[in-house]
This record gives sequence, structure tokens and C-alpha cells, in this order.
Amino acid sequence: MPPAEPTSCPHCSSDEKQPVAEPKTPAAYICPMCAGVGSDKPGACPQCGMALEKNPLARRSEPECCGDGGDEEVRDLWWRVRWSAAMTAPIVLLAMGMDLPVIRDIPHDASGWMQLVWATPVVFWVGWPLLVRFGKSLATLRFNMFTLIGLGVLAAWSYSVIALIVPAWLPHAATHGGMALYFESAAVITVLVLIGQLLELRARSATGSAIRALMNLAPKTALLVRDGGEIETPVDSIQIGDILRVKPGSRIPVDGVVTEGGSSVDESMLTGESMPQTKIAKSAVTGGTVNGNGSFLMRVERVGANTLLSQIVEMTAKAQASRAPVQRLADRVSAWFVPAVVTVALLTFFLWWTFGPQPSLAFAVVNAVAVLIIACPCALGLATPMAVTVGLGRGAQLGVLIKNAEVLERLHSIDIVMLDKTGTLTEGKPSVTEIVPLPGLAARDLLACAAAVEAHSEHPLAAAIVNAAKERNIPLAAVTDFQSITGGGVLGNIGESEVFVGQASFLKKNGVFLDAECQSRSAQLQAEGCTVVIVVLNEKPLGLIAIKDKVKETTPQAIASLHALGLKLQMITGDSQATAARVARDLGIDEVSAEVSPKEKLLHVYQARGKDRHVAFAGDGINDAPALAAADVGIAMGTGTEVAIQSASVTLVKGDLRGLHQAFALSRATMKIIRQNLAFAFLYNGIGIPLAAGLLYPFTGWLLNPMIASVAMSLSSVSVILNSLRLRRFK
Repeated sequence: MPPAEPTSCPHCSSDEKQPVAEPKTPAAYICPMCAGVGSDKPGACPQCGMALEKNPLARRSEPECCGDGGDEEVRDLWWRVRWSAAMTAPIVLLAMGMDLPVIRDIPHDASGWMQLVWATPVVFWVGWPLLVRFGKSLATLRFNMFTLIGLGVLAAWSYSVIALIVPAWLPHAATHGGMALYFESAAVITVLVLIGQLLELRARSATGSAIRALMNLAPKTALLVRDGGEIETPVDSIQIGDILRVKPGSRIPVDGVVTEGGSSVDESMLTGESMPQTKIAKSAVTGGTVNGNGSFLMRVERVGANTLLSQIVEMTAKAQASRAPVQRLADRVSAWFVPAVVTVALLTFFLWWTFGPQPSLAFAVVNAVAVLIIACPCALGLATPMAVTVGLGRGAQLGVLIKNAEVLERLHSIDIVMLDKTGTLTEGKPSVTEIVPLPGLAARDLLACAAAVEAHSEHPLAAAIVNAAKERNIPLAAVTDFQSITGGGVLGNIGESEVFVGQASFLKKNGVFLDAECQSRSAQLQAEGCTVVIVVLNEKPLGLIAIKDKVKETTPQAIASLHALGLKLQMITGDSQATAARVARDLGIDEVSAEVSPKEKLLHVYQARGKDRHVAFAGDGINDAPALAAADVGIAMGTGTEVAIQSASVTLVKGDLRGLHQAFALSRATMKIIRQNLAFAFLYNGIGIPLAAGLLYPFTGWLLNPMIASVAMSLSSVSVILNSLRLRRFK
């Protein structure tokens, strides 16, 4: 989170320094189309006119009774749809049922006045929210869908009122000896737009189902163990260090560590991993996951916004609010779309009035209204954000956290994936497999010497050596002047002796060499996929230790699936060439770069990007930070820690490379949906507007009724949303 910026009062010119602002509270309601638009109250977006939606990031500050944020708007629209439909039905009967037994006996003038009485409240009372948004679009000069709807409805209603009340104002030819009234068009268009808004709101609410599903994973209460008893306590009251009881079948309330007992836990809702995970003492457990048949005690380590579930929800919500670069095309088109449509409508009006058949004015009004109504900038504006929202939400459900919409789009263009070895391709839990001391030295003494120095290091290989010493109950000597040499090894003093543990390649550069037998054994072990470290005492080799990190069971399948996507794979590791080559050969990785330092990993990324290739780098999110930052997309494998989530472009919660395949496939599927949506929006408007203007009339005598245009306009936005919702089924 960026630091807060200093604030100053906008209403005065005081030079007095203001205190640093507190972090801004997220707006309770946001616009799904317009970035940065928010409000503390429900209502319409001042830019596009669409209904604001509940902001998932503001979930904690809102009362439970508020539901999912769309209920109030849905109830209001249902009320308006029912009333408008009831009042519009008699208007349609009067206008179009002139051959019916009762209707045909009503005088034409009386029918017109009855239509006016029914249509006016439909347009100005039930349809008032549409007119308010129309007025705001004119006042702010931010033209949108409601600009076109308002112009069309008011034009049809106003023309009909003039034709009914003061027909003398119109040329005689305009009415052709009778009143051409379009009250039914104004009323039906209002009803259909309201129905379209209702359908759109319900469809849009489904796009946020992934976030709501994640939020609903967290239980409301927990069993707090205190004074020998168990107390059901609200989760909000739980504190770090508390001991909780987790019963069979219940959801784990917060993040923590098992202290007593054990069970299997279903983590699929957070990681996408279908197999339950065994949990015993010291195992980490995550809030929101489901306990199996066992019962256990856990110590709370993270609560509130710091839990993994809360971080996933927040990251996904922020990502959904971001904008993909492809959206710029729609933004540029939208900027001139409404003025262009109004221009086309005016041109249509004058052409029909001047050259159309009688009654030419009536034809001019109807066709101009049809042009205004059928044009739908919302379909264009929704094409990208709806697909991005659904895609990112689905990714979160699968345990693939994508930082923002731009990253989702960039994943689509990646053609080379660079992979770290330890913790990415392998389990990241290496163990000592062989200890080879030089003649005259015991294996136990060699391990004791190496473990004493490695105990001060945080490298996974160091942990393997230290664990091997602990398993053999070897006491560790005190070490002074410890040093960690990047890309080389570790150095420290035991008493008056200097001990180095590290790579043979580093030793060669510094003039320390192994004998032929030791070199032969080292090469043999490396060919078997082991990492070999050399132990040196006072610049004289003592022997070597072989360490092996088991390849994850899922890695071969993941590598094959990434190749199936046409991606080129390259392993970048600090391990020896022989070890790296063996692992790469077994997995079928295309290229290997071994014995590289973190700086050299960074150089490999820059070199690949310099060849106009798009590079993704997958590593542990901490040691590989420079390469992760330099790549087009940095992918953090699997710890699920706050550091990984905040720093990486993509985080695979489970740490499984199969999630990487899902990330690429999801990006490609999302971009495909976006292209379909944009193509539909452009095609719809490209065909619909000329048809509404009467392009086919000279050839077929066919005109587009404004009411049909209203149906098409409403369905265009709904179609784009429903097409985006197909991503919910992505697997």
C-alpha cells in the first residue's frame, strides 16, 4: 500500500502544514464501467449513468442488512417495471387494437387523450430515474446511453402531445389528415429500458459471485478455549495467540497453527486443490477452509484483514476495479459515440422530413427516435470490464491471484516462461542424501562442521544440512564472523579455523580444487540430480555433501500442459550445470541456465525481453525478486504469504505449477471473450443504426419500430454480460 500523501484544505489558502492523511476508506459503491467513480450512497454513476455497485473492499464498514448491494436497486426496478407495464398495456391496446370490438368504438380524439393520460405518468413518474440520468448527462456534458434514451422518449412523447393538443402547429401533411401519435412508443420504450436495466443489474450481480463466495467462506463465530472450557465467540473478537477448537466438519475461522490433534482439511475453495490436506501439530491452517473428520486445537496467528482469505478478497476486488489496456479502444470510441449517434439521428430526421413519403414528419420522428434508442454505448463500455471481473474472480476461486487487469492481458502475450528450480519445480524441502568425507575424516565430523556454519543461513540447502545434523543428534559449535557470499556459499569461523560451505565453481575461481576422486564422485551425484556443496577448512577441502530436492509430483504434468500452450520453458537456477541439466532433461524443459546469481537471473530476463519476446518469470517471490520485477509478468510460487501476494503480478496460492497453466489459459479465455464482446458491440451498432435510420426502406419498404429498437438495445448489454459470465465455468 502506498504511503498517504499530505493533504491541504481546498477551501482556504493557508500555508500551514497539514497532518499526513489517514488511508482513504474505500467508497461503499463503485461504478463497474468508470474507474475511480465511487460514492457512499447507492445511486447512478455521474459519468455513464449506470447503477453503482457495492464495493467489496468496503465490506467491513457496512451493515449486514445491506445484502449484496443490488437488492435495493432490484426492488425499485421491479416496482417500476410492474407499474409501468400495467399503465402501458391500455396504451398499446388503444394504439394497436383498433380492430378489436370495444376499442374500435372509441373516437380517435378520445383515444389520443386516454393515451396521453396513461403515457405521461409512465414517462415522467415511473421512468423518472431515466430522465434524471438524461438530465445529468446534459448538465455535465458526459453523454451516455441515457442521453440517447431520454432524447428518444421525450421526442416521441413531445411530438405526440403537439399532434394531439395543437395539431395546427404541424404541417397538414405531417398528420396526413389525422393524428399520428406515438405515446405507445414512448411508454413501451420506457418499460423495455427498465426491464433491460433489471436484467442487466441481475446479470452484473452474478459477475461478483466469486468475491461474495470467498467472503462467505469466513465463519462468523469460533470456539475459544479458555480456562478449560470452550466459548463461542465472534470471529471479530479473536486475537493473535488465542487457542481455538476446530470441530469436525466446521470451517476454520482464522489463520493459525495446529497445536494439538490432527485432521484432514479441504482447501479447495482457496487453492483449487481437490485432495484434502493432512494437518498435524505445527501444520499451518487457513481461515475459510473446511475441517474433515478430526478435531484439533489451533493457535491464532493472523486475524481480520491480515488473513489469507481477506488478502485474496482484497487483491481480487482491487484487480477487478482496474482497467485492461484493451479498454482504451472502447474508451476512445465511446468518447465520440453518443455525439455521432445524435448527429446521425438529426440527419435521419431531416432526410426523412425532406425526402420521405407522407406523413414525412411522422416518419422523420419515428426513424430518428429508432436511431437514438437502438444505439447502445453500454454494450461497448461493458465489453472489457465485465469479462475482466468474471475472469479475475474465477482465477481467485482456483487459487490463481492476478494483480490487475493489465497483468491478465499481458499473460496472453507471454511466449517464454523462465522457471526457478528450488521451490518452483521442486518441493523446496531438500534433504541430505550422501556425505562424502576425504580420507581420514569421519562423515559425522564433516556434517558437524558444515551444519555449524549453515545454521546462520536462511537458504533451503542450509536448512537441509542443519536438519541432517539434528537428526543425528550432532551438537553445533559456536560460529563467529559469519558471511553469506551471494552465488558462492557461506563462511564462518569455528574457534580459530575458517570454514567455507558452498559451490565448487566458486572455489575454483578462488584457487581451491578437489582431488580427482572427489571430483568424480561429485560429477556422479550431480548427474543423478543432486546438488553438491563442498566443505572447506582453512582453504583445504574436507569433503562434500550431496543434497536432493524432490521434484513435485505435479511438475511433469504442469510442464507438459505449458508446452501444449506453445510456451517455451527455460530453467534459471543457481545450482550446478550437471544437476540442472538432469532435472531439465527429466522434465523436458527446453533450455537451462545454471550456476547463475540473482543478478545474472535479472540479466537473462533483460536479454530475452531485448529480443522482442514477452517473458514470465516464476520463482519463490523473495529470493528472485529482481527477476520477478523485471519480467513482463512475475509469478510467485506458493507460500501464500503477505510478501508474495503484495509483490508478485501473479500468485499461485497452492505453489503448484499447474496453477501456472490455469493462469495462462484463463488469460487467453478472457481475452477471447473480450474480443467477442467488442466485436459484438461494434457489429451491433454498425448494423443496427443504419437499419434504424431506414436504410432498407427504399428496397423493401421495411422500417425498424422504436419499440423493437428498445428491445434490441436492452438485449445488447445483457448479451455482453451473459457472454462474460461463461468464464465462471472455466476450469
